[in-house]
Amino acid sequence: MTTFDLESLIVDIPDYPEPGVIFKDITPLLADPEGFKACVDDIAQHFAGKGITKVVGAEARGFMIGAPVAYALGVGFVPARKPGKLPRECYRQSYDLEYGTDTLEIHKDAISSDDVVLVVDDLIATGGTAAANVQLIQQTGAKIAGLAFMLELTVFKPREVIAKVTDAEFYSQVQVETY
Repeated sequence: MTTFDLESLIVDIPDYPEPGVIFKDITPLLADPEGFKACVDDIAQHFAGKGITKVVGAEARGFMIGAPVAYALGVGFVPARKPGKLPRECYRQSYDLEYGTDTLEIHKDAISSDDVVLVVDDLIATGGTAAANVQLIQQTGAKIAGLAFMLELTVFKPREVIAKVTDAEFYSQVQVETY
């Protein structure tokens, strides 16, 4: 775990996007060179030596953390995108949102059954997006080494959701109970 105080660079925005919600703004952390480096290096160091060959990050903020983690690990990065954004044949996985559903896709040739994958995202709340990423990877036959998040909103109990789809390691750098 990093000794850098990542939480000090996450800003609470009350009543956004609706009254009663406290939005966790990570953009100050991303803009801070030391904080951003500490975040990426910590995740990469935590999962170093675990045989990871690919990092998957979900659109769009998962790209911001996942791609530099992949670079730090010296492995490939696979974007999980919204439907219609990838030009070749894709695996797709739908998942439930608070009001409706959404879908993620990855190219079928991006991950093979020989790969060992790390799922990386900036934040986990209800766990729906992360669970969909896991299910996408499971379609490829690859092994999932773990899931890593900068911020975990524990009030939503995302670890319970993830435990239903995988027993892979769950790692978060900052845990907060409010949202």
